[in-house]
Formats: sequence, C-alpha cells, structure tokens
Amino acid sequence: MEPIDVFKALSNETRLNILKWLKHPEDNFPKQGAHIPKGVEFVGGVCVGDIKEKANVSQSTVSSYLNMMQKAGLLESYRYGQWTYYRRNEKTIDDIRNYFKLEF
Repeated sequence: MEPIDVFKALSNETRLNILKWLKHPEDNFPKQGAHIPKGVEFVGGVCVGDIKEKANVSQSTVSSYLNMMQKAGLLESYRYGQWTYYRRNEKTIDDIRNYFKLEF
C-alpha cells in the first residue's frame, strides 16, 4: 500500500462514495451474486453494472474509477464470465487507519 496512491484514489467524490457504499453493500445495492458460481466465496462483492447505476456515471468512467481504486489496494475484484464484482479490501483500509494513527 502506497498512501499517496490511496489518497489520489479517494480525492474524487464519486470514488469516495463507492468506497462508502461498499462498506454496507447489502444496504446500498440490490441482492448480488446471481452470476457467481456456487462454491465461490466473494462475500460483499457488487457487480460493476450496479455500481455504475448508483454512481450515475458512464461504464468507462466507473471502470476507470474501480481500476484506480483496485491498483491503490482499496478494492478486490472477482471476474466470472462477463461479470466483474468488487468489494472493499479491508486490510488496506485498516493499514490506512494505522498509517494515520502513526504518522499524524
């Protein structure tokens, strides 16, 4: 985790909102997992299309945002067929919390 990459990823209101929404996906998105095969555990994953719809941005914009957030370590993804699901990477988020505790 590079703090500067995390801060850049969160410097946009929509990206920050996506991270907030994914904290409680069951409250912010319709039921997920319809396309994930049985036996695959990806709890909390939300389909890109649902994130796009809630964020009210284009497909290319949401894909760019999600990619940036994943590269910063904030998100994890799972791809199955044509569907990609994202969820928060709680380890990185905890690392950021600890970074602030230690550095500031």
